[in-house]
Amino acid sequence: MTKRPKVLVARRVPAAVIDKLSRHFELDTVPGDTVLTPDELRARLQGKAGAYITGTVRITGELLDACPELRVISTMSVGYNHIDLPACTARRVLVTNTPDVLTETTADFGFALLMATARRMSEGERLLRDGRWESWSWDFLAGADVHGTTLGILGMGRIGQAIARRGHFGFGMKVIYHNRSRLPAETESQLGARYLSKDELLREADHLILVLPYSAASHHCIGAAEIALMKPTATLVNIARGGIVDEDALAAALREHRIAAAGLDVFEGEPRVNPALLTLPNVVLTPHIASATMPTRLAMADLAADNLVAALTGATPPTPLNPEILPLQ
Repeated sequence: MTKRPKVLVARRVPAAVIDKLSRHFELDTVPGDTVLTPDELRARLQGKAGAYITGTVRITGELLDACPELRVISTMSVGYNHIDLPACTARRVLVTNTPDVLTETTADFGFALLMATARRMSEGERLLRDGRWESWSWDFLAGADVHGTTLGILGMGRIGQAIARRGHFGFGMKVIYHNRSRLPAETESQLGARYLSKDELLREADHLILVLPYSAASHHCIGAAEIALMKPTATLVNIARGGIVDEDALAAALREHRIAAAGLDVFEGEPRVNPALLTLPNVVLTPHIASATMPTRLAMADLAADNLVAALTGATPPTPLNPEILPLQ
């Protein structure tokens, strides 16, 4: 009988995923939602051919050197800044992620966060719950319109394009965008989108939404200088990664009303949130839940399992991040 590969499942996942993986592998599961320490992770990965992880589990070159039998890392996330991909590629460790299945759900949430930010929904709810709703006035919690305004999108991948469709077709918004590479003219036409430089985007957007991947190049790409280019009536929404925004600079701009409001689903030190943001009334805060619907999370979990099974059984995984190392030896 062929010996089955050993796999670590580093976080609690749906039972159906465990059932699927157990048909192919000898599993070591971490049943709870506590994140393993680096030392614990290193110990649990000894002798493992594969690892099923989430965005809270960090994979470094040092860890890989301590786990020479590791061949595949499957992350249940689209983002992979928690994984040193070049280090994995250099050591011929395959990395896979879960794009596509969360595109529409994340775009829904991004637009919901934009709406809540523009229309001051969280501020109104806090006022009501605190018993401070006492009277009406013509400018009571008056926010910004969304329909017919200019939607700026920084990062025009799958999710950015899905948000553009919602803004253009659903709300009659003028869509402008900046991306590392410009979209084909046909795609721009379909989305009603116009390409601008980053500085032009910041100056023209009434509502700016960040959907670009995190990397060393994009770290704090929205800082004090960039915020200074924005309209004082503008809103900023981040559903990408926390490190894209200099949170101290953003908090100062919000406190001084140099921009109107912000909606944040991601944070640089999450789950810790910058204390300067917590005291501001003009910021909507959510705990990294843009993809959090049950159908989408189940689809992400299933795709991560499919990637792992394929990679360790000699097939081509659906969504590899470093396919140049295939086939695995």
